[in-house]
Amino acid sequence: MLSKERIEYLKDILDRLSNEEEVSLKERLYLKKIADKDQKVSAWLTKARRLQQEKMMLNTDPIDKLVGDLDLGSPDPNSNNISNPEELGKWFSGAPSWVARS
Repeated sequence: MLSKERIEYLKDILDRLSNEEEVSLKERLYLKKIADKDQKVSAWLTKARRLQQEKMMLNTDPIDKLVGDLDLGSPDPNSNNISNPEELGKWFSGAPSWVARS
């Protein structure tokens, strides 16, 4: 379980990330490490990336906005390419480590 101070620190990093402000490599690695272990932090990170992507695309298609609001798909537009969907292991290879435990 994360302490209140740690949660506030993570939310500060996520807020800066979503607003396209400076986030150090050390902070990004720390956030990724925690997101790999905690499903809630992983969801926060996904939401921050979506917000960042929305700000980069000023004229968002209504369908893209709906998909983003429903938190469907990947926030990274380049991560949808799956070379061989028959291999389930490759399909989930980019998933956070907590998915393997589920």
